[in-house]
Amino acid sequence: MSHDFLQPKGWKPAVGYSNGVAAQGRMIFTGGLIGWNGDCEFESDDFLGQAAQALRNVVAVLEAGGARPDHLVRLTWYVTDKREYLASLKALGAIYKEVIGRHYPAMALVQGVALVEDRARVEIEATAVIPQD
Repeated sequence: MSHDFLQPKGWKPAVGYSNGVAAQGRMIFTGGLIGWNGDCEFESDDFLGQAAQALRNVVAVLEAGGARPDHLVRLTWYVTDKREYLASLKALGAIYKEVIGRHYPAMALVQGVALVEDRARVEIEATAVIPQD
């Protein structure tokens, strides 16, 4: 893999994400993907259910561009309730590993009052880089 995970000297290791990633290659950018299916229908109002679906949606868009989850270099999560996110970390970690694997790109989390779709509880933007040959 030609991605270099950046860890400044003297910093404690990031847990569940990377502080930075350097990469070269074809770039894939997703829009904000929420926890509904390909028919734009929510199958769950549960935070974890929507997070799992949003991650699967990220993977589907990556695949459409010829990328894999291990090509991810950045994820930005938007949630409507950071306490719910924090309280769900263990279960969310298991879902993340099931969908994405043990690949931890640079990540950010933002809490917002609401997302555009009223039922949405999480939205994820992704950036991936397919390494050059």
